[in-house]
Amino acid sequence: MKIVEPTVFELSAAGRTGFSLPASDVPEQPLDELLPARYRRSGLGLPEMSEIDVVRHFTRLSQMNFGVDTNFYPLGSCTMKYNPKINEEVAALSGLAELHPYQSNEDAQGALRLMYELQDFLAEITGMAAVSLQPAAGAQGELTGMLMVSAYHRARGDARRQVLVPDSAHGTNPASAHLAGMEVVSLSSDARGGVDLAALRSLAGSETAAIMLTVPNTLGLLDENLCQVTDIVHRCGGLVYCDGANLNALLGRARLGDLGCDLVQMNLHKTFSAPHGGGGPGAGPVAAREHLAPFLPAPLVAWHPGGYYLDYDRPQSIGRMRAFHGNFLVLVKAYAYIRSLGAEGLRRVSGDAVLNANYLLSRVRQAYDVPYDESCMHEFVASGRRQKAHGVRTLDITKRLMDFGFHPPTVYFPLIVEEALMIEPTETESRQELDRFADALLRIAAEAEQEPRKVQEAPHATRFGRMDEVAAARRPRLRWQPELAGE
Repeated sequence: MKIVEPTVFELSAAGRTGFSLPASDVPEQPLDELLPARYRRSGLGLPEMSEIDVVRHFTRLSQMNFGVDTNFYPLGSCTMKYNPKINEEVAALSGLAELHPYQSNEDAQGALRLMYELQDFLAEITGMAAVSLQPAAGAQGELTGMLMVSAYHRARGDARRQVLVPDSAHGTNPASAHLAGMEVVSLSSDARGGVDLAALRSLAGSETAAIMLTVPNTLGLLDENLCQVTDIVHRCGGLVYCDGANLNALLGRARLGDLGCDLVQMNLHKTFSAPHGGGGPGAGPVAAREHLAPFLPAPLVAWHPGGYYLDYDRPQSIGRMRAFHGNFLVLVKAYAYIRSLGAEGLRRVSGDAVLNANYLLSRVRQAYDVPYDESCMHEFVASGRRQKAHGVRTLDITKRLMDFGFHPPTVYFPLIVEEALMIEPTETESRQELDRFADALLRIAAEAEQEPRKVQEAPHATRFGRMDEVAAARRPRLRWQPELAGE
């Protein structure tokens, strides 16, 4: 496969430079006196390029990628939505961006106040008593919650360590519970996509430490028996942990604490305005009800008449989950997002997200199987089962979507849906964009029946065709190899 964009080494030409320096106004000094020979190396082979060469090269590379600033990004279960750029500007203010985490409380009152108020906002949004901003992202928030569950039971002299995880939960849930030293027990779904109550009653007992619920679940459904589920677990002495990664569907309309949840992690980089993807950073604050609040990671930000301070006096705390006080600039963006929208704005976010998902579902259900075909929340799961009968897999469908300028949605998850196609439009997309996406899916469904090879060999319009993903994972090329440049 020929590489369309040359590398910087191929663009390099001897003598080109991208900068100029003023004449030195101090006496010249031999390099030997400044840097001993043992530290010097010649022949590094670094590219020599002009500024315009560099700018154009990296701009062209950036245009090969999909992202929320350029394309619709309907990645189910991840809320990849467009975020206001003003929040980036707020986080870049020097008084915030240049703070050092070791500065004294007296020198960081503004930052501490921001964190204190954000703790309160998140507690109010979730219906909880207290919040820790420490966890670095969602999965670490899950681990934090499981460590708190374990600490809570130990403090009561109870050795229970069994955690029930529904098969419609986020995939990181069982991993987080296992990492916390828990025994994971899978819990099946019923015919309507909620927790199977009969299965729950048979499993819940004196060994049950907690249940991990994703609310709404990864089928895009709010379990209609959620309050019964939480009641069954509480009656046997267990706790209810909620994965709040899908909080975008509930803002201003339902509080997890009011629904019987004991603690919840929130993915600020999904719900509250921070770029998501490319490795982060994220933020996964954990909120807890009164009986679990003492076990939150320390320190929390507190207030007394002398000002805001970091409260380390928490004897039952599970301790730190990371250095310093969380990914601070992500917290700043979330704070700005909440303050700018206010209560009514957050409520509109969830309303528009749910409306968009149901509109999109209504457009595509005629061509794709929908195993749990009922009103959804912020996302839904379709299936490529019908297309598979013509030799077209879900992976083929999503590759073909790239020809229409759309990033593929999540595929083959949740595992309980064959040929799963998991779609979340978020609240930021217009009806026109949703219609473009729906039209593309309908056209691909027709192609799967009439000319399946066209879908099987997609993408056709992208700079690169279909990659050998297995070879890329097993034999990655991590070094520049000039002899392979034209491959």
